[in-house]
Amino acid sequence: MQRVALVTGASSGIGAAAARRLKDAGFVVYAAARRVEQMSSLKDAGIEVLCLDVTDETSVSTAVKTIVDRSARLDVLVNNAGYGSYGVIETTPLGEGRNQFEVNLFGLARLTQLVLPVMREQGGGTVINVSSMGGKLVAPLGGWYHASKYGVEAFSDALRMETAPFGIRVVIVEPGSIRTQWGTIAAEHVRGSTRSTPYEDMAEQVAKNLATSAEPTTRTASDPDVVGRAIARIAQTRRPRTRYRVGLGATPMVFLRWLLPDRAFDSLVRRAFGVHRLTAPPRPA
Repeated sequence: MQRVALVTGASSGIGAAAARRLKDAGFVVYAAARRVEQMSSLKDAGIEVLCLDVTDETSVSTAVKTIVDRSARLDVLVNNAGYGSYGVIETTPLGEGRNQFEVNLFGLARLTQLVLPVMREQGGGTVINVSSMGGKLVAPLGGWYHASKYGVEAFSDALRMETAPFGIRVVIVEPGSIRTQWGTIAAEHVRGSTRSTPYEDMAEQVAKNLATSAEPTTRTASDPDVVGRAIARIAQTRRPRTRYRVGLGATPMVFLRWLLPDRAFDSLVRRAFGVHRLTAPPRPA
Protein backbone atom coordinates (compact mmCIF):
# COMPACT_ATOMS: atom_id res chain seq x y z
CA MET A 1 0.00 0.00 0.00
CA GLN A 2 1.33 3.42 -0.97
CA ARG A 3 2.40 5.46 2.04
CA VAL A 4 0.83 8.85 2.75
CA ALA A 5 2.51 11.99 4.10
CA LEU A 6 1.24 15.38 5.25
CA VAL A 7 3.60 18.37 5.19
CA THR A 8 2.57 21.67 6.80
CA GLY A 9 4.01 25.06 5.92
CA ALA A 10 4.55 23.75 2.40
CA SER A 11 4.04 26.95 0.39
CA SER A 12 7.80 27.59 0.24
CA GLY A 13 11.19 26.79 1.74
CA ILE A 14 11.68 23.64 3.78
CA GLY A 15 8.05 22.52 3.50
CA ALA A 16 7.97 22.73 -0.29
CA ALA A 17 11.31 20.94 -0.55
CA ALA A 18 10.15 18.16 1.79
CA ALA A 19 6.91 17.69 -0.16
CA ARG A 20 8.81 17.28 -3.44
CA ARG A 21 11.34 14.85 -1.94
CA LEU A 22 8.62 12.72 -0.36
CA LYS A 23 6.77 12.64 -3.68
CA ASP A 24 9.96 11.50 -5.42
CA ALA A 25 10.30 8.78 -2.78
CA GLY A 26 6.92 7.34 -3.73
CA PHE A 27 4.65 8.84 -1.09
CA VAL A 28 1.19 10.22 -1.69
CA VAL A 29 1.89 13.74 -0.44
CA TYR A 30 -0.52 16.32 0.92
CA ALA A 31 1.11 19.76 1.01
CA ALA A 32 -0.68 22.14 3.36
CA ALA A 33 -0.44 25.88 3.92
CA ARG A 34 -2.63 28.93 4.36
CA ARG A 35 -1.83 30.23 0.88
CA VAL A 36 -2.91 27.53 -1.56
CA GLU A 37 -2.17 29.79 -4.53
CA GLN A 38 1.53 29.64 -3.69
CA MET A 39 1.55 25.85 -4.10
CA SER A 40 0.57 25.69 -7.77
CA SER A 41 3.96 24.24 -8.77
CA LEU A 42 3.52 21.46 -6.20
CA LYS A 43 0.07 20.70 -7.57
CA ASP A 44 1.51 20.54 -11.09
CA ALA A 45 4.03 17.99 -9.79
CA GLY A 46 1.22 15.66 -8.69
CA ILE A 47 1.15 16.69 -5.04
CA GLU A 48 -2.21 17.18 -3.33
CA VAL A 49 -2.57 20.68 -1.88
CA LEU A 50 -4.71 21.65 1.10
CA CYS A 51 -5.62 24.94 2.74
CA LEU A 52 -4.53 24.69 6.36
CA ASP A 53 -4.20 27.21 9.17
CA VAL A 54 -2.64 25.35 12.11
CA THR A 55 -4.14 27.86 14.57
CA ASP A 56 -7.72 27.22 13.41
CA GLU A 57 -9.48 24.18 14.85
CA THR A 58 -11.92 23.79 11.97
CA SER A 59 -9.15 24.07 9.39
CA VAL A 60 -6.98 21.47 11.13
CA SER A 61 -9.83 19.00 11.66
CA THR A 62 -11.03 19.36 8.09
CA ALA A 63 -7.54 18.76 6.67
CA VAL A 64 -7.04 15.52 8.62
CA LYS A 65 -10.53 14.27 7.75
CA THR A 66 -9.94 15.04 4.06
CA ILE A 67 -6.73 13.00 4.01
CA VAL A 68 -8.26 10.04 5.83
CA ASP A 69 -11.36 10.09 3.59
CA ARG A 70 -9.25 10.15 0.44
CA SER A 71 -6.36 7.88 1.40
CA ALA A 72 -7.63 5.88 4.40
CA ARG A 73 -4.27 6.26 6.19
CA LEU A 74 -1.54 8.69 7.18
CA ASP A 75 1.99 7.38 7.63
CA VAL A 76 4.09 10.53 8.02
CA LEU A 77 3.28 13.91 9.55
CA VAL A 78 5.83 16.67 8.95
CA ASN A 79 5.08 19.54 11.33
CA ASN A 80 6.93 22.33 9.56
CA ALA A 81 4.58 25.31 9.76
CA GLY A 82 6.04 28.17 11.77
CA TYR A 83 7.60 31.61 11.71
CA GLY A 84 10.15 33.66 13.61
CA SER A 85 8.95 36.58 15.71
CA TYR A 86 12.07 38.59 16.49
CA GLY A 87 11.88 41.59 18.77
CA VAL A 88 13.00 42.93 22.12
CA ILE A 89 11.39 41.19 25.07
CA GLU A 90 10.87 44.51 26.88
CA THR A 91 8.78 46.06 24.10
CA THR A 92 7.17 43.06 22.36
CA PRO A 93 3.46 42.82 23.26
CA LEU A 94 2.55 39.63 25.08
CA GLY A 95 -0.06 39.01 22.40
CA GLU A 96 2.71 38.60 19.83
CA GLY A 97 4.48 36.16 22.13
CA ARG A 98 1.28 34.16 22.50
CA ASN A 99 0.80 34.11 18.74
CA GLN A 100 4.33 32.78 18.30
CA PHE A 101 3.45 29.87 20.56
CA GLU A 102 0.06 29.37 18.89
CA VAL A 103 1.72 28.78 15.52
CA ASN A 104 5.02 27.13 16.43
CA LEU A 105 3.89 24.93 19.32
CA PHE A 106 0.15 24.72 19.93
CA GLY A 107 -0.72 24.41 16.24
CA LEU A 108 1.81 21.60 15.93
CA ALA A 109 0.42 19.97 19.06
CA ARG A 110 -3.22 20.07 17.95
CA LEU A 111 -2.49 18.63 14.51
CA THR A 112 -0.46 15.87 16.14
CA GLN A 113 -3.34 15.07 18.51
CA LEU A 114 -5.66 14.56 15.54
CA VAL A 115 -3.20 12.43 13.58
CA LEU A 116 -2.12 10.08 16.39
CA PRO A 117 -5.37 8.03 16.52
CA VAL A 118 -5.04 7.37 12.78
CA MET A 119 -1.45 6.19 13.15
CA ARG A 120 -2.23 4.11 16.23
CA GLU A 121 -5.12 2.30 14.54
CA GLN A 122 -3.02 1.47 11.47
CA GLY A 123 -0.19 0.14 13.62
CA GLY A 124 2.41 2.90 13.40
CA GLY A 125 3.69 6.02 11.72
CA THR A 126 6.28 8.77 11.92
CA VAL A 127 5.88 12.29 13.31
CA ILE A 128 8.65 14.64 12.18
CA ASN A 129 8.74 17.92 14.08
CA VAL A 130 10.83 20.66 12.47
CA SER A 131 12.43 22.51 15.33
CA SER A 132 15.69 24.43 14.86
CA MET A 133 19.18 24.69 16.22
CA GLY A 134 17.37 27.62 17.86
CA GLY A 135 15.67 25.02 20.05
CA LYS A 136 19.05 24.38 21.65
CA LEU A 137 20.57 27.87 21.76
CA VAL A 138 19.44 31.48 21.72
CA ALA A 139 20.21 34.61 19.71
CA PRO A 140 19.56 38.21 20.83
CA LEU A 141 16.07 39.54 20.11
CA GLY A 142 14.77 36.02 19.50
CA GLY A 143 13.39 35.30 22.94
CA TRP A 144 9.84 34.36 21.97
CA TYR A 145 10.91 32.43 18.89
CA HIS A 146 13.51 30.40 20.75
CA ALA A 147 11.15 29.79 23.67
CA SER A 148 8.63 28.28 21.25
CA LYS A 149 11.28 26.03 19.69
CA TYR A 150 12.54 24.93 23.10
CA GLY A 151 8.91 24.00 23.70
CA VAL A 152 8.82 21.92 20.51
CA GLU A 153 11.89 20.03 21.74
CA ALA A 154 10.35 19.19 25.13
CA PHE A 155 6.97 18.36 23.62
CA SER A 156 8.60 15.99 21.13
CA ASP A 157 10.68 14.24 23.78
CA ALA A 158 7.58 13.49 25.86
CA LEU A 159 5.59 12.48 22.79
CA ARG A 160 8.31 10.05 21.69
CA MET A 161 8.09 8.12 24.97
CA GLU A 162 4.28 8.10 25.01
CA THR A 163 3.83 6.81 21.46
CA ALA A 164 6.68 4.28 21.28
CA PRO A 165 4.50 1.34 22.48
CA PHE A 166 2.20 1.93 19.49
CA GLY A 167 4.96 1.86 16.87
CA ILE A 168 4.84 5.61 16.31
CA ARG A 169 8.24 7.23 15.85
CA VAL A 170 8.83 10.87 16.80
CA VAL A 171 11.81 12.62 15.24
CA ILE A 172 13.09 16.17 15.72
CA VAL A 173 14.81 17.97 12.83
CA GLU A 174 17.02 20.87 13.91
CA PRO A 175 17.95 22.95 10.85
CA GLY A 176 20.83 25.38 11.00
CA SER A 177 20.88 28.53 8.90
CA ILE A 178 18.64 27.90 5.88
CA ARG A 179 18.12 30.18 2.89
CA THR A 180 14.38 30.91 2.99
CA GLN A 181 11.96 33.84 3.32
CA TRP A 182 12.06 33.26 7.08
CA GLY A 183 15.10 35.52 7.50
CA THR A 184 13.59 38.38 5.49
CA ILE A 185 10.31 38.28 7.40
CA ALA A 186 12.09 38.12 10.76
CA ALA A 187 14.33 41.06 9.81
CA GLU A 188 11.37 43.22 8.79
CA HIS A 189 9.57 42.42 12.02
CA VAL A 190 12.53 43.19 14.26
CA ARG A 191 13.09 46.57 12.59
CA GLY A 192 9.45 47.55 12.87
CA SER A 193 9.03 46.44 16.45
CA THR A 194 12.08 48.29 17.81
CA ARG A 195 11.93 51.58 15.93
CA SER A 196 12.47 54.60 18.22
CA THR A 197 13.34 52.41 21.20
CA PRO A 198 16.67 52.18 23.07
CA TYR A 199 17.26 48.86 21.28
CA GLU A 200 17.06 50.28 17.74
CA ASP A 201 20.81 50.02 16.97
CA MET A 202 20.96 46.47 18.29
CA ALA A 203 17.90 45.53 16.25
CA GLU A 204 19.44 46.90 13.05
CA GLN A 205 22.52 44.72 13.49
CA VAL A 206 20.41 41.63 14.17
CA ALA A 207 18.13 42.43 11.22
CA LYS A 208 21.09 42.69 8.84
CA ASN A 209 22.29 39.29 10.00
CA LEU A 210 18.87 37.72 9.53
CA ALA A 211 18.35 39.27 6.09
CA THR A 212 21.73 38.05 4.86
CA SER A 213 20.70 34.44 5.42
CA ALA A 214 17.84 34.90 2.92
CA GLU A 215 19.92 36.26 0.04
CA PRO A 216 20.08 33.87 -2.95
CA THR A 217 23.88 34.08 -3.20
CA THR A 218 24.67 33.90 0.51
CA ARG A 219 27.28 31.46 1.74
CA THR A 220 26.08 31.70 5.32
CA ALA A 221 23.02 29.49 4.81
CA SER A 222 22.12 26.15 3.24
CA ASP A 223 19.52 25.47 0.57
CA PRO A 224 16.13 24.28 1.92
CA ASP A 225 16.48 21.09 -0.11
CA VAL A 226 19.18 19.96 2.33
CA VAL A 227 16.44 19.68 4.95
CA GLY A 228 13.93 18.31 2.45
CA ARG A 229 16.25 15.41 1.60
CA ALA A 230 16.82 14.69 5.29
CA ILE A 231 13.08 14.58 5.98
CA ALA A 232 12.52 12.16 3.09
CA ARG A 233 15.29 9.88 4.42
CA ILE A 234 13.79 9.94 7.92
CA ALA A 235 10.36 9.05 6.53
CA GLN A 236 11.80 5.94 4.87
CA THR A 237 13.93 4.80 7.83
CA ARG A 238 12.57 1.99 9.98
CA ARG A 239 14.52 3.10 13.06
CA PRO A 240 15.45 6.78 12.69
CA ARG A 241 17.50 8.71 15.20
CA THR A 242 15.62 10.90 17.64
CA ARG A 243 17.31 14.09 16.34
CA TYR A 244 18.84 15.25 13.07
CA ARG A 245 20.87 18.44 12.81
CA VAL A 246 20.91 19.61 9.22
CA GLY A 247 22.32 22.64 7.41
CA LEU A 248 25.06 25.17 7.92
CA GLY A 249 26.10 25.75 11.50
CA ALA A 250 23.68 23.37 13.21
CA THR A 251 26.10 20.78 14.55
CA PRO A 252 29.03 23.05 15.50
CA MET A 253 26.83 25.69 17.16
CA VAL A 254 24.93 23.16 19.26
CA PHE A 255 28.25 21.57 20.24
CA LEU A 256 29.68 24.93 21.27
CA ARG A 257 26.56 25.66 23.32
CA TRP A 258 27.15 22.42 25.19
CA LEU A 259 30.88 23.02 25.56
CA LEU A 260 31.13 26.67 26.58
CA PRO A 261 30.04 28.36 29.82
CA ASP A 262 27.01 30.63 29.47
CA ARG A 263 28.89 33.93 29.44
CA ALA A 264 31.46 32.68 26.93
CA PHE A 265 28.71 31.51 24.60
CA ASP A 266 26.81 34.78 25.06
CA SER A 267 29.92 36.66 23.96
CA LEU A 268 30.35 34.42 20.93
CA VAL A 269 26.77 34.94 19.77
CA ARG A 270 26.83 38.70 20.39
CA ARG A 271 29.95 38.96 18.24
CA ALA A 272 28.37 36.84 15.51
CA PHE A 273 25.38 39.20 15.42
CA GLY A 274 27.50 42.33 15.61
CA VAL A 275 26.08 43.59 18.89
CA HIS A 276 29.11 43.05 21.13
CA ARG A 277 30.29 46.68 20.91
CA LEU A 278 26.95 48.38 21.40
CA THR A 279 26.57 50.48 24.52
CA ALA A 280 23.43 51.58 26.26
CA PRO A 281 22.27 55.13 25.43
CA PRO A 282 22.99 57.75 28.12
CA ARG A 283 20.40 58.24 30.78
CA PRO A 284 18.36 61.42 30.53
CA ALA A 285 19.58 64.24 32.76
